[in-house]
Amino acid sequence: MGVGTYSLWPHRLAVLTAAATLLLIFVGGLVTNTGSALAVPDWPTTFGYNMFLYPWSRMVGGIFYEHSHRLIGSVVGMLTVTCALCLWRLDARRWVRTLGLAAVIAVVVQGVLGGLRVVLLEHGLAIIHGCFAQAFWALMVSIVVCTSVWWRTAPRTAPPAGAPGLRVLAIGTALLVYLQIVFGALLTYLGRLDAHLLCAGLVTVAIARLSARVLADHATHAELRRPALLLLALLGVQLSLGLGAYLWRFTEVSQSMSVALGLTLQTTHRITGAALLGTAVVLALRVVRVTRAGQVVAEPARDAVAVRSGQQVLA
Repeated sequence: MGVGTYSLWPHRLAVLTAAATLLLIFVGGLVTNTGSALAVPDWPTTFGYNMFLYPWSRMVGGIFYEHSHRLIGSVVGMLTVTCALCLWRLDARRWVRTLGLAAVIAVVVQGVLGGLRVVLLEHGLAIIHGCFAQAFWALMVSIVVCTSVWWRTAPRTAPPAGAPGLRVLAIGTALLVYLQIVFGALLTYLGRLDAHLLCAGLVTVAIARLSARVLADHATHAELRRPALLLLALLGVQLSLGLGAYLWRFTEVSQSMSVALGLTLQTTHRITGAALLGTAVVLALRVVRVTRAGQVVAEPARDAVAVRSGQQVLA
């Protein structure tokens, strides 16, 4: 492929890897909330078997959740390496290649953390493992955004009034959402409810302010309006799930709730938190892209032809 062209394959692989990562986080939530984290006592083997050769007939109970988590993690690792190689081969932007390399390093570290948590029986590693998974998810979402067609074809515009403040608010909101996820991990393993509740209030205010600002000043920008509206919708769902999870874990209401309902509330609360983080990262990156002064973009007419043919002229 020539230096002046850009393949859509890196973006497709990034989307696939991000989707697999979200599935991995969901299954990780099932492992934690069903108490299956130590159902398989050895690593990197599974009861002495090569992980990929462990008999499916023996995947029952907690072993099913834990071993499935390992297998999906392996798939995410292979997809991450493939995506990084594709970026290195087909994307001329050095900073995007660096993101791909960072993703490979991160997925290796994450796998080792998960294994050491089993071998060392250390709750602290479990907290780090859970938080690092969400950071890796945010990194993959960033690669998805930066390899998208929109990122390269966004029109050149002068930064609007208040652009620096909007960028700070968007980035700060994404960081707050991640901090809330960290406090959620502390709540899961250490029972620290106070920090999680306090940060929930801060996240609610931040998302409300950011969405209001975007809808008031950039309502015509669909690339900003849509993630802002999605953030608000996800926030409403997350607060409701959080209330349900609180009732299940900390009140006597749980006595009238089924175990399946409690597991559903906690696991869905976790995955919705990941969706909130991913959406906040998308919005923050798009705000930075739209409000950046002097951005260099490709010619729209030429890009339209290139996209239809499956390639795009480099920005």
